[in-house]
Order: sequence, then structure tokens, then C-alpha cells
Amino acid sequence: MGKRSWGRLWTHLPSRVWTILRSPRVPTADKLWFLVPVGLYWVLPDFMPFMPIDDIAVTLFAAQWFAGRMERKYALERLPKR
Repeated sequence: MGKRSWGRLWTHLPSRVWTILRSPRVPTADKLWFLVPVGLYWVLPDFMPFMPIDDIAVTLFAAQWFAGRMERKYALERLPKR
């Protein structure tokens, strides 16, 4: 992944996920399917203490998957690319 791809991921993904989490069109159960596992993953002890890189990677992967799935499932518009 190039620098531009990582930059786009870091700038667009949080706003995509935030928009989906605030959307009244997405049921609370679907939102919890993202929030609970990611929250538990951050809170429970992990295999590499004091190295949050794996936490960040798992969260980014889950957020990307969640945003794409919810946008397709509920026909939500993606944020415009800059």
C-alpha cells in the first residue's frame, strides 16, 4: 500500500465509520457487531503488551470491512474522494 493509500485510509475511514454509526438507517444490532468485538479486542490483554500495532491493524481491518459491508447492505453513500 502506497503513502497515498495509507493517507486516504486514515483520513476517510474514521469519518465513514462515524457516519455509519450515527446513521438511523443502520440498526443498533449491526453497529454493535462492530463496536463490541473491536472494544473487547482493545480492552482484553493481548499477546504483545506495550505494542499497540496489532490493535491498530485489527481495528483498521475491522473498520474497513464494517464500512464497506454497511454501505452495501443499506445503500449508504460513500463520502466523496478528495
